[in-house]
Amino acid sequence: MDDTKPGLKKGLPQVELPSSMTVKQLADSLKVEPARIIKQLMRKGIMASVNETIDFETARTTAADLGYDGKAAKERKAVPARQERGKGKVKVKGKLSVRPPVVTVMGHVDHGKTTLLDVIRKTNVTAGEAGAITQHIGAYQALVDGRKITFLDTPGHEAFTAMRARGAQVTDIVTLVVAADDGVMPQTVEAINHAKAAKVPIVVALNKIDKPDANPERVKQQLADLGLVIEEWGGDTVCVPISAKQAKGISDLLENLFLVADILELKADPDSAAEGTVIEARLDKTKGPLATLLVQKGTLRRGEIVVAGSASGKVKAMFDDAGKQVHKAEPSTPVEVLGLNEVAKSGDLFVVLPDEREARSTAERQKQARPRLTLSLSALSSQISAGQIKELNIVLKTDVEGSIEPIRTSIERLGTEKTKTRIIHTASGSITESDVLLASASKGTIIGFNTPTSPGATQLANVEGVGIHHYDIIYKLIEDVDRTLKGMLEPTYAEVLSGRAEVRAVFPRSKLGKIAGVHVLEGRVSRDAQVKILRQNKVVCDSRVASLKRFKEDVSEVSTGLECGLGIEGTVDFQIGDIIEFYRRERIS
Repeated sequence: MDDTKPGLKKGLPQVELPSSMTVKQLADSLKVEPARIIKQLMRKGIMASVNETIDFETARTTAADLGYDGKAAKERKAVPARQERGKGKVKVKGKLSVRPPVVTVMGHVDHGKTTLLDVIRKTNVTAGEAGAITQHIGAYQALVDGRKITFLDTPGHEAFTAMRARGAQVTDIVTLVVAADDGVMPQTVEAINHAKAAKVPIVVALNKIDKPDANPERVKQQLADLGLVIEEWGGDTVCVPISAKQAKGISDLLENLFLVADILELKADPDSAAEGTVIEARLDKTKGPLATLLVQKGTLRRGEIVVAGSASGKVKAMFDDAGKQVHKAEPSTPVEVLGLNEVAKSGDLFVVLPDEREARSTAERQKQARPRLTLSLSALSSQISAGQIKELNIVLKTDVEGSIEPIRTSIERLGTEKTKTRIIHTASGSITESDVLLASASKGTIIGFNTPTSPGATQLANVEGVGIHHYDIIYKLIEDVDRTLKGMLEPTYAEVLSGRAEVRAVFPRSKLGKIAGVHVLEGRVSRDAQVKILRQNKVVCDSRVASLKRFKEDVSEVSTGLECGLGIEGTVDFQIGDIIEFYRRERIS
C-alpha cells in the first residue's frame, strides 16, 4: 500500500476538517482506507483506533502526509458521519436536533444510589410493564413529562473512568448521591474527583433528609471544602434535597437535571450512521454474545453492520431496558444488541460500516493494535518541551493524610506561563487500580510518596501505559515535577512486572544465606530478574535473583503454577507467606 504523497502540479487538493473528528471520519473525508490514516498516525507516535477522536491539527498534518490541504471547516459545518457513495459527491443526511441527557449516578456505598435509580425506574413504567423490568442492561431510559432522560447504572466511579480510559466520554451529567446523615465519605471524594477530571457537571442529590440525624448544612459545608459550592451559597453546583426511600424530591431532581441539560444544549444528528459506546457486554448461554450499546450519534437500525472494538457483526435483534424488541435506537438510547461475533469490552467505541468485509478487517486491525507507550515523567517532559501538552495531570498518593497538603501545595506552586500542574486526585494509602484508570483517562501520571502499589495496579498500569513514580524524599519529588514542567527531565526507567511468587518454605544455605521454596502465582520468574520481597504489603528487600532451581537442576525460568528454589543476592531473611515480585527495568524515552 502506497502512503507517499502524490505528485500534484497545481498544489494540493483542499478538504474541510472540523475541530475534532474520528479516524474513520478523516478517512471518509480523504476517500482513503482507515488503515492508511492509522499508519500515518503511528509514524507520528500516535496510537489511535478507527473510532478514536483526533484534533484538527493532527488531522491537518495527517491529511498533508497523504497529499491534501486541510482547511478549518466553517462554524456548525461538520464532517458527516454518513456519506452517500456514488459520483464522488458527499450528501449530508439530517440536521442536529436536541437529544436526551445521559446521566451517571455515583456516590458512597449505602448512600442510596441504587434506591434512587429504582424509584426513578418504577415511577416511569405502567403497572402492566413493571413485571418486564427484570432485564439489567446497564442503562435505561425514563420518560418525564414528555421528555426522555437516560441513566447509566455503573458499579461506581471506577467503571465511569474505565470507559474514559478507553476513549469513551458517555456521560453528560453526574448525579452525586450524598447521605444527609452520613456526609462526605472517601468514595464520595473519589467520585467528585473522577467527575471533575472528566469535566462533567455535577448535580448533588442530598439523600436521606427524612432521617432524624440528618444534617444538610454540615454536608453542604463538606462539599464546599471540596470545591462544590452549592447555588444557595453563591456557587454554581445544583443541590436537591431528596428522600429516595420515601420518593420525595425526585421530581425536583429530574427537573434540575433537565435544566442543566438545557444549558449544555445537547444535540446530535439522528439521520447519520450510528456511533456510540459499549456500556457492558456478556456471553449468554443460549443467545451468545450480547452487548449493551449507547447510541451517541445517528440512529442504529436492526440489520446494520456494527464494529465494536475487536467485535463485529450484523444486528440481528435489539432490546430496550424493558426487554422489548425495538427496530431502531436514536441518540442517547441504550439497547442490548444480538449479533456480534465475540464479547465486546466495556468502553469500546462502536460504529456502523457499510459491509461485513470492511467490518471484519476493521475489527481485526483493532485486535492487532499496538499497546500504548508508558507515559513516564520523562515522556511527558518531552511532550511539554514540544508544546504538545499544556497541563500535567497528577494523581497523588501518600502514606499518611498529613503528607498530602504540603506536597500538594508545593506541586501547585510549580509551572510556567506555558505549562501548569493539575492535581486531579489525592488520598492516603496504596496506589490502586482506580488511581491507574483515573490517570489513564486524564492522560496523566501517578506520584506515590512512601506508599506501595497493589499488584493489580502495577499490571493495569503496564496495560494502560500509565507511569507510576515512587518517592521517599519530598524535595526530589518536587524537583522532578518542576523539571518535567520545564521539559528538562532525562529519560527514566520503568519497572515492568514479569511474575509473582509466594514463599512456602525456607531452607538454610550455609554462608550464602537462605533458600526460599516458592510457588509461582502468576507470570514467569527468571534467573536474571530483579526482585522485591513484600511482607504485609510493604517492601522489605529489593535485590536480584542469585540462583533458580527446579528440584536439583539449574533453570533459566519457571512458569505459573510450578514450584522452585530461589536464592537472592545479599542477606535475606525469608519468611513463609512473603510475596516476591519479579521485575525488569526498561528505559522509557
